[in-house]
Amino acid sequence: MAIRRKKCLASGVLAAGAALLVGAIATQPAAAVDLPHNSVAYFSTGKDLTGRQALVDISNTDCQNLSEPALSAVNFTASNIEVYYNHDCRTGLPDKPGDWAYGLGSLHWANFTYPALSYKVVR
Repeated sequence: MAIRRKKCLASGVLAAGAALLVGAIATQPAAAVDLPHNSVAYFSTGKDLTGRQALVDISNTDCQNLSEPALSAVNFTASNIEVYYNHDCRTGLPDKPGDWAYGLGSLHWANFTYPALSYKVVR
């Protein structure tokens, strides 16, 4: 008798967990931004890809300083982009030495904790 009760309890817990998962997936909000569907990468001066945009030349793997600080970026290319919070691709937090940099992977977009000031395309 005890075995049957455990089986029923386990089935109920499993069903409740599945219902919660389905409900969580169904109630996910729509994306905050409309992402591009072609091969493109750019930095934006505002959060959520808003504001002025600076296109990334994916063929150039040298360090590039941004003309304006960027708070977000999208990378819909086959390359990765290393994002730096200091000019000249220096690692670290703004004006603080360290090994901090942000890896913006292929087919991703991100908001940055600190303004991005430079970047490097990595193949």
